[in-house]
Amino acid sequence: MHNFNREEISRIIEMAWEDRTPFEAIKQEFDLDQAGVKKLMQKELNSGSFLVWKKRVRGRKTKHASLRGFKVGRHQSYDNNKIKTK
Repeated sequence: MHNFNREEISRIIEMAWEDRTPFEAIKQEFDLDQAGVKKLMQKELNSGSFLVWKKRVRGRKTKHASLRGFKVGRHQSYDNNKIKTK
């Protein structure tokens, strides 16, 4: 297994929990495949959290780029573009 620092582990866990971040993105950024992500999550999370995560990602189309029905895009919040007036 890779020797990730705490910051990298935190980012991998964050990406793994995100619904729209596919395992392929984690593989590309950290060279960690789906099985590796699962092992890392099992090691780093308590057992209850790991089971919740595992149940959540099982069969989820958005976690697998090949099963997605949409292209990856960026969300833009229009509220951030407005000039705030008093």
